[in-house]
Amino acid sequence: MAGSKKVPLRTCIACREEKPKREMLRIVRSPEGAISLDFSGKLPGRGAYICSNEECIRLLEKKKLLNKTFSAPVADEVYRQIGEEFFGRK
Repeated sequence: MAGSKKVPLRTCIACREEKPKREMLRIVRSPEGAISLDFSGKLPGRGAYICSNEECIRLLEKKKLLNKTFSAPVADEVYRQIGEEFFGRK
């Protein structure tokens, strides 16, 4: 078992499923308060993870999950932008 690296797991804020970090999208709130998709996974700030699938992205907006995750009001525009970024990349 020597040499096998532990795979970091993250929980999706929409479906609550635990998956390997590499399979998920990271949404980050920068120290300035800007919220965006972090495709590199390296941006500074508070991160939240979501499955890279349509249902979870739609649930994110429908239930306004980022408001609770980041303990701050998140504008509808931010949810729209995340949806556009996600569906634009597919």
